[in-house]
Amino acid sequence: MFFLSDMLNRKLNLPKPSEALPGRAKAIATAPRHFVSKRPLKGPYPDGLETAMFGLGCFWGAERLFWQTDGVWVTAVGYAGGITPNPTYQETCTGLTGHAEVVLVVFDPQTVSYADLLRLFWESHDPTQGMRQGNDVGTAYRSAIYTSGDAQFQAAGASREAYQASLRNAGHGGITTEIAPTPAFYFAEADHQQYLAKNPHGYCNLKGTGIGCAMPAATS
Repeated sequence: MFFLSDMLNRKLNLPKPSEALPGRAKAIATAPRHFVSKRPLKGPYPDGLETAMFGLGCFWGAERLFWQTDGVWVTAVGYAGGITPNPTYQETCTGLTGHAEVVLVVFDPQTVSYADLLRLFWESHDPTQGMRQGNDVGTAYRSAIYTSGDAQFQAAGASREAYQASLRNAGHGGITTEIAPTPAFYFAEADHQQYLAKNPHGYCNLKGTGIGCAMPAATS
């Protein structure tokens, strides 16, 4: 029983640097191109495009939401927000790397705004669940927005306040979403990239609250 409780505690609490797995100096292998669009995952990206990063549970279903959005040039899944350099999927799932499963979104702001992406993020999962998303339990499945620049940081914070008000009015709890400047991003293994395009009937646990997100004027 102690062993099981210790394992659960590790999955629900971010590790200290002294507890984190060592990782490796060399990046793990990933796919060179997006399975659907055939565009390069690691760039170079065309001039004028911007990047965003979101964690909303298992990254398989989350990535599909974004690559299906008009104006999104390419997406990739990976690990961010933790300690271990160049972690593997198996290592991240232990909770001992500190990373969240995230989606890197490269988008054209002339076609899809950052506010549009924030709305999709908030409405596609339950941001009140802490270190889990539905049946997926652990720090890897926490809700997170990692921002590129001050404008994204301010917009993300304003949208969180607005959505919290809507959730509270509907009887939901407090939002636990982490908002922070973009940390190091580690591309996940090739088999995880665009997983649901390769496995159309694969696992997807995403489920929103059913509450719409009315974006504040500053982020629209």
